[in-house]
Amino acid sequence: MCGIAGSIDLAGKRLPDRGMLQRMADALVHRGPEDEGFLSVPGVGLAQRRLSIVGLEDGRQPIYNEDRTVAVICNGEFFEYPERRADLEAKGHVFRTHSDSEILVHLYEEHGEDLFPYLKGQFAFAIVDLARGVVLLGRDRVGICPLFWSRQGDTIYFASEIKALIASGAVRPEADPRGLDHLFTFFAMGSSRTAFKGVQSLEPGHCLRIDLPSGVGVASPVQRKYWDFDFPDWGDELDGDVGQLTDSFQSVFERAVDIRLRADVPVVGYLSGGVDSAFVMATAARVAGRPLPSFTLRIPKKGLDEVDEAMEAAEAIGAHPTVVHACSNLIMDSYEALTRAAECPVLDTSCAALLALSREVRSQGYKVVLTGEGADEGFAGYIWFKMREMARLLDYGDAFTPTSVLSRAIRKIGAKQNSDELKQIDALVGGPHAQSVMYSLVSTSRDRYFSTGFKEELGGHVAYEDFDLDLDRMARWHPLNRSLYFGYKVHLAGLLLTQKGDRIAMANSVETRYPFLDEDVIGFMSQLSPRWKLRRRMRDKFLLRQAAERILPKNIAQRRKHMFQAPLADSFLVNAPEFVRELISEESLKRTGYFDVDQVRRDCAMVAEEGSSRSLGRFYSLGLGGVVATQLWHHVYLGGGLCSLPAYTPAEPQEEVPLEAAVSA
Repeated sequence: MCGIAGSIDLAGKRLPDRGMLQRMADALVHRGPEDEGFLSVPGVGLAQRRLSIVGLEDGRQPIYNEDRTVAVICNGEFFEYPERRADLEAKGHVFRTHSDSEILVHLYEEHGEDLFPYLKGQFAFAIVDLARGVVLLGRDRVGICPLFWSRQGDTIYFASEIKALIASGAVRPEADPRGLDHLFTFFAMGSSRTAFKGVQSLEPGHCLRIDLPSGVGVASPVQRKYWDFDFPDWGDELDGDVGQLTDSFQSVFERAVDIRLRADVPVVGYLSGGVDSAFVMATAARVAGRPLPSFTLRIPKKGLDEVDEAMEAAEAIGAHPTVVHACSNLIMDSYEALTRAAECPVLDTSCAALLALSREVRSQGYKVVLTGEGADEGFAGYIWFKMREMARLLDYGDAFTPTSVLSRAIRKIGAKQNSDELKQIDALVGGPHAQSVMYSLVSTSRDRYFSTGFKEELGGHVAYEDFDLDLDRMARWHPLNRSLYFGYKVHLAGLLLTQKGDRIAMANSVETRYPFLDEDVIGFMSQLSPRWKLRRRMRDKFLLRQAAERILPKNIAQRRKHMFQAPLADSFLVNAPEFVRELISEESLKRTGYFDVDQVRRDCAMVAEEGSSRSLGRFYSLGLGGVVATQLWHHVYLGGGLCSLPAYTPAEPQEEVPLEAAVSA
């Protein structure tokens, strides 16, 4: 993985500022500490920082086609690059590097904008067709690699991280109230919206094409969805003999793991106490012929520590894991660095432990780690999927209904949303979904903590409006599959792959790889009958567990789902350190204007006095932790002044490469 950035003059005339490109690259040095490269031509400037994993010696970017009319910078991996390279060479293409990214320029020569079906991997890239004046930005199917962009006047700035946009000097950091509202509605950011006004995330499975004008005028960027998750019509799902289905799944999954072991550096893995990571690591040991080095977190709190279960799995696999102790002050000590990495308020405090885990991976000299995210989204592993299926039966049996009486009744408990509002939300997302009750309860903290002025600024906007969902297509799916789809789009893309995935790992120059998010694995899971995912509405990940029993002890394969989490508001407010007291001071809260000062101060005092947020309840505790996290994000990125911690300022440019060395045509 790497970091990419650049600028595009929509008039296609101006030569990019070389110092600006350097600043953008320097802001991404943690994503690529080993090399940098630039391209500067009229209309387009590219910058890239490299973390070398494939083609160690000759993979400097930009990479060009044979006659240097097509250039590319890329962040990510293409796992089938040996096969794609062989196919392209057979067609006469000449490769000059051993980098997997070089397949992009040749696939573009063959297929133009329709190259995406030939890309298997995780990626964000910018291709410049110098001869035709076309720029193509693309992002992988599920959103593993980030890509942000902002239009300022007649210039588009893009980058792997928002801090590089800020470093350009053209993008002024300013809060987007609707983006912050997403976090207090879903504790995730799964749409194109970010916490920064005027900054968009290129959504997973999308590309952005810009045709620069040859004469006068400015280009109009065109965004297109090239891929989306899909499920069979209800009743047409894949069914059959459990043994044959397990064989098929095991074969597809082994292939996904095998190609993710391709690298010119060692690959390691995360190992928790659950079946997902254990199955990944056991499969990796099976296809590699040896166990991989593994890394496990210890959280010293009753009900949260999974080390004993992870050690049992490690023994079964034959691994000898490194255990990273997430001590009691880890969250406090890491939250400023975590906020800087995530570039948004982080409500899930367990992300700080994962930041420490990736730091240990890097300290031992590793760059690539396998992880188990995506299994719960594909195989209905979360408790809310079970709750929804039970509620659905209690409502109307197996018949589909666009709204659910019981679901709305449950969602109104403790919430201020009326039935009409809940119906509106269901209509926007083709619901209700498994997540509907949870998100309605999460949203209660909005009403409790948002200030009157902030609510007025939102203007009645509903966060659900920002999702681009094909509701007609969803209506044909089984209700469980509709919920899985929504989870892929929101929880996976907006939380697990950002605040717990790429951003946290790449802050320490570590690439994460996800076998469960291989498109063939996703395709197989999606085709399955719901009964092979959620058996009798209570046995989650049924077919996955059947496959796991073949290579792991039964008690590990059938181990109940344990949500990886850390304490919520208690992490900040019980024995709060000085910087937290500063963030929630009356002065700081009034300065940002996001929150109801009196309500926040009362609840913070109560938690401090009682030594626990138990009286608040889980969802208000989550929201109160979000208040602290939002104040910290504002301090870090929007000018400081709220506490004694350092605010973010782009690094001073490193020694510049001479302009003539950066200019290519």
